[in-house]
Amino acid sequence: MHAPHDPSRRLLLRAPLLAAVAAALPAAAIAAAPAVSAAAGGADPARAFDFFLGHWQVRYRRLRERLMGSDDWEEFEGRCQTQSLFGGLAQFDESVVNRPGLPYRGLALRSFDPAARRWADWWLDTRNPQRIAAPMIGGFADGEGRFFGESELRGTTVKVRGLWTDIGAERVQWEQAYSADGGASWETNWVSRYRRVG
Repeated sequence: MHAPHDPSRRLLLRAPLLAAVAAALPAAAIAAAPAVSAAAGGADPARAFDFFLGHWQVRYRRLRERLMGSDDWEEFEGRCQTQSLFGGLAQFDESVVNRPGLPYRGLALRSFDPAARRWADWWLDTRNPQRIAAPMIGGFADGEGRFFGESELRGTTVKVRGLWTDIGAERVQWEQAYSADGGASWETNWVSRYRRVG
């Protein structure tokens, strides 16, 4: 028999891990991101992600082949739960991604740097649970979140962009794009449409 689900206990058990990850943000990555002056929901960038707290139903679209000129997308469902940490200076979300043939769970950790006025956003999932992705760094201006980082694709370093758009009380969209030419052009390869359910 399983123990009753206790979200506060889970949060306490994860907090040291999440704090360690947040402390590992490279200073160079922080310095490379543009400063932000406004949050999605107001003037305080430290509260920029408050809109994302709660429970969400998610509709995912995934480009099957990245940076290959493909237009072949797959769509599937999932869910996400987001909680605040450190008095709002950080948050994490757990996602269930019901990709056909390859379902997995993921964890995103976001942490705000008050001095730099920037957010860092990391991703870790059960497909490769010992590896946490390099963070995307950025923030919100004019009602949109813009985050940038780097990743590796087929042995080559590519630029990565994450955009938070269509931000509302009951919905939000996040999309990821890759660039192989240093950011001159972008190909969107992942779109997440969130609908609040709690």
